[in-house]
Amino acid sequence: MNTTKIWEIMKKEWGEVFKNKIVLFAVAFMPILFTVLPLYILYSTQGGGDIAQAFSAAEEMPSEFAAVCGSLTGSDCTQFFLVSQFIILFLMMPIIIPVTIASYSIVGEKTTRTLEPLLATPLTTLELLAGKAFAAVTPALVVTWLSYIVFMVGTSIIASTAVFLKLLEPVWLLAIFGLGPLLSVAGVSIAVMISSRVNDPRIAEQLSSLVVLPLLALFMGQSFGLVTVNETVIIWIALILLVLDAGMLYFATQLFQRETILTRWK
Repeated sequence: MNTTKIWEIMKKEWGEVFKNKIVLFAVAFMPILFTVLPLYILYSTQGGGDIAQAFSAAEEMPSEFAAVCGSLTGSDCTQFFLVSQFIILFLMMPIIIPVTIASYSIVGEKTTRTLEPLLATPLTTLELLAGKAFAAVTPALVVTWLSYIVFMVGTSIIASTAVFLKLLEPVWLLAIFGLGPLLSVAGVSIAVMISSRVNDPRIAEQLSSLVVLPLLALFMGQSFGLVTVNETVIIWIALILLVLDAGMLYFATQLFQRETILTRWK
């Protein structure tokens, strides 16, 4: 692969897709919302709160509280337990944002008739898809990691040192910096596969967004105490995604048939 060509495609993609208000909304507003919401919850539970007062000692807490909080008690446990539910929100960003970008990148070029001239160049299919994939994944990971840093800084100001240190544990680092990129690749692969077969970017985005359903199920399960997102869960999800990503990337490349695009897309 020619890295120079891939970089040129990435710059072209960013110059075009970020003109779309829906893409800008996903890239800008979602990280702000998913960062401010946990910080607001932290702030609102300062001083104890009803939950902390009800469970003033670790042995009096429900099992899901004790499993997550460890030695934390009172308001510290309340703050960390509530905020820990939002680890899934930080995993939604690196999958929803690239899905939005990739959907509008491919189908948008189809509707504006700008993809065909690009396909007529000596550019290989792998280079084209790699450029579009990196163009979608890079902004998603950057804003996710920046949001996490802002969240950590806000936590250090609002919460106690004990809560702040809890958020530096391996489960958070593995999720943000390990699982996040794998989710982005999965989102882009699905968006490419769907975009190769539809003509409306809104339909492509809506269908591709279904990939977030497993994360929503995990979020609900954690909220109701049915599952605890820990290092083991994150590692297993990462291993499964490694296999799925490899398979989806292969099928996405196979489904993206440039000859069909040049002769049949209307």
